[in-house]
Amino acid sequence: MKNYTITVNGNVYDVTVEEKGGSSSAPVAQAAPKAAPKKAASAGAGSVKIEAGAAGKVFKIAANVGASVSKGDPIVVLEVMKMETPVVAPCDGVVASIDVTEGSQIEAGALLATLNEA
Repeated sequence: MKNYTITVNGNVYDVTVEEKGGSSSAPVAQAAPKAAPKKAASAGAGSVKIEAGAAGKVFKIAANVGASVSKGDPIVVLEVMKMETPVVAPCDGVVASIDVTEGSQIEAGALLATLNEA
């Protein structure tokens, strides 16, 4: 029996592989979800939440955690109905967390990022 830790789409799993008797049997794998490692900035770290106005795909992350932004600066760019749609800072502040990754599909109202007001 061998134990492995694997990551699939950002989810971390502990996997135990057990080989059954006989050479014709295939190995059997069992996976159990494991708590993901803590990010530098946890989801929802800031006091100002930035949410998606529509469902779509995250096209680009325009600001990094720790960056100072002004009201109206783009934080994330979404692809909605084949159009690039910037999601902007509602106020001046510092980006506390980015809660999505480029290429991920999101629903309307999904948390994209958080800010701490300046």
